[in-house]
Amino acid sequence: MGASFENSMQISEEIRSAWQIITRNKVRSFLTMLGITIGVTAVIIVMSVGAGAQSLILNQVTSMGSNLIGVLPGQSEEKGPPASVFGIVITTLKNEDGKKVMARGYEHLVAYSGYVRGVDTVTWGENKTDTQFVGVGAELPDVEDTKVESGRFFSDDEDRSLARVAVLGSEVADELFEDQNPLGKRVKIKKTNFTVIGVMRKRGVSGFQNQDNQIFVPITTAQKLLLGIDHVNFMRFKVDSGENVDDSMEFIREILREQHDISKPVDDDFTVQSMAQGLEVLSTITNALRIFLVAVAGISLAVGGIGIMNIMLAAVQERTREIGLRKALGAKNKHIVEQFLVETMMITFIAGIFGVIIGSLIAYIVANIARSMGYDWDLVITASSIIIGCVVSVGIGLLFGIIPARRASRLDPIEALRYE
Repeated sequence: MGASFENSMQISEEIRSAWQIITRNKVRSFLTMLGITIGVTAVIIVMSVGAGAQSLILNQVTSMGSNLIGVLPGQSEEKGPPASVFGIVITTLKNEDGKKVMARGYEHLVAYSGYVRGVDTVTWGENKTDTQFVGVGAELPDVEDTKVESGRFFSDDEDRSLARVAVLGSEVADELFEDQNPLGKRVKIKKTNFTVIGVMRKRGVSGFQNQDNQIFVPITTAQKLLLGIDHVNFMRFKVDSGENVDDSMEFIREILREQHDISKPVDDDFTVQSMAQGLEVLSTITNALRIFLVAVAGISLAVGGIGIMNIMLAAVQERTREIGLRKALGAKNKHIVEQFLVETMMITFIAGIFGVIIGSLIAYIVANIARSMGYDWDLVITASSIIIGCVVSVGIGLLFGIIPARRASRLDPIEALRYE
């Protein structure tokens, strides 16, 4: 009991002494802390912003609905998406393929739309805006669970007849028509006039796309009059419930193989994926990126640790006489080691606290900026990241403080007292 009390008193005295030395040399202490503070700040920012970016990506996918099935042209690689994801044009998928799937009357498939996209300057009178026009099927509102705010969406008959009608996203309507009612007005896309028949409700960013900054036109019209193509970029099918997604995917594959005269799955020229599969792939990719970025940020902690070691070695040189005097008065080597380790660990712990505070503040600012831009960004500052930041900073103090502490403990007291 007495030995334990004595040890506690010794540690308390060493902490008090370390604090006095730290406050006595404020500039040096600040510079010593700076490297660790920057390192911990970087780690907290990377962990928080990385988690926020991951949440943004996953939220964007889930916002489209868990009961959606996507079909992309081209066969997917064994551990990756098809080449069409990276902008390579593959023309194997037709809008008729999707219609044939729906024509079979499979009970769990409730809606379908093919998609083609293009970018152009859309004009009305003197007003113009650069935006994306999207050729879609008449069932788009059902597929994407959205509604028309005013007017109506186009019909299957209008799609089949190459009708020149358009439904505007809310931002496009505001930019072109400002306070005027756009219904019945004509806008020009690629030298072709389209009559505005509806305006979509505000949706914000969904599926990595600002849904309000788009113009929707019948897919056949977009293919024949605007783009000069007969294929689609991708398809989406809506399933009645999530539990029927897997069976529906297999049904879609069977019909597409019939359409494309494919007998073996290995020869598929399309890729059928559910939202759950997409989320799994995205989670794997984003987790790997987060680990990599944390490792890169950790390099700055190592650099800060080396800086601390160098400064503490210089401190040993400066305090040679002090060390000699302590040893002459009976201090043992372990007491000298403890003194320098406690001092180093206190410096790194305080630096770690500052790093956590600054990193959390920056992560909070980044999250608020992202939210103000309309992104579904989660602020993620976990207790584990704060604990890791503090523990790692103390660990670095312990690791890089050993060499200066041991050098101080090995000084000969007589030689130390003679040191000028």
